[in-house]
Amino acid sequence: MQEILVNVDKQRNKTIVVVENGRLVEKYQENDGAERLEGNIYIGKVQNVLLGMQAAFVDIGKEKNTFIHIRDVMPKASNETGNKNEPLNKYNIKDYIRTEMPILVQVKKDSTSKKGARVSTHMNISGRYIVLMPNSEFITVSKKIEDIKEKNRLLNIVKPIVPKGYGIIIRTSAEGKNETEIKEDLDKLIKKWQNILEKYNNLKKQKTFIPKIIYKNQGIIEKLILDLVDKELTRIIANDETTYAEIEKDIKNMQLDSDIKLELKKGETVLDIYDLETQLEKADNRKVWLKCGGFITIDKTEALTAIDVNSGKYVGTKDLAKTIFTVNKEATVEIAKQVRLRDIGGIIIIDYIDMENKDDKEKILKELEENLKKDRSKTQVI
Repeated sequence: MQEILVNVDKQRNKTIVVVENGRLVEKYQENDGAERLEGNIYIGKVQNVLLGMQAAFVDIGKEKNTFIHIRDVMPKASNETGNKNEPLNKYNIKDYIRTEMPILVQVKKDSTSKKGARVSTHMNISGRYIVLMPNSEFITVSKKIEDIKEKNRLLNIVKPIVPKGYGIIIRTSAEGKNETEIKEDLDKLIKKWQNILEKYNNLKKQKTFIPKIIYKNQGIIEKLILDLVDKELTRIIANDETTYAEIEKDIKNMQLDSDIKLELKKGETVLDIYDLETQLEKADNRKVWLKCGGFITIDKTEALTAIDVNSGKYVGTKDLAKTIFTVNKEATVEIAKQVRLRDIGGIIIIDYIDMENKDDKEKILKELEENLKKDRSKTQVI
């Protein structure tokens, strides 16, 4: 059973949490004053091209110019790896963009206090069952759908109905869905993209066009509902009338066939339910204790997140290898939980307690892969 709880404080700051059987599994913060750009699509203007870096800065109408790299401009070589393995000496950014030209871009990574946002000309528009990729011909299935027969069934549904010039990713939520449901989702997304393209083409004809937003991506709550509606989402609780009305409107617009219970607990602190305040406090701690007495430490840097596993108070039995394996296994479950809960992305390095037994190493690796499947984010374990 999954629930979404939305707590709005007096400063209009939102704490959004996902709870599974009373246990906190995801948390997000949304502040009224802080604008979230990720996923938005803009008509931008190229400010300057950096030939030596194969990159450019693009004005999208925000305080900071955004950054675009040649890999985000040149055609995608692979839907699995994008352009990561493509040799850049085959391409030149000046063949694709020039200063002052209008450009249609999507924000892939939000801005920070130090850097502007990262943008790309490779668009992704998410629906309930598929992700539409305009100007691409790739059709692929979510890796989280492991049944080969189901993968083939979905591919056989999709291939004949996808128009030329479009690529799609079949989402995990499409598992078990029929052709009518998937086609309706595809048609909606294509219509949405055609509206975006029409706006862009009309604006770029203007001699003095102003960079501006063309398409606003789903908010956190809307995205969560869409992602979780097919995964036992049973209830949404909000403590604010405005937020409650927005969620009610979103659910109606989505035309969901699921029976989600929506509750308003006006003026209450909904984080008191399931003792979530305590769980949220622990989610910010550097050190996380394990039931066995061991612990993990989580340290975030600019480049990566380092997670260290320690035996702590756990001394185990006389068998040292078994003691180490017990700590590492429990740490693995907790690490996957914390990665999801803290929304940790990028490079993550895990320093386990050394194991000499090859079978133990493989078991821990498999345990990590299995537990990371609960996270909707794509992960690659090496």
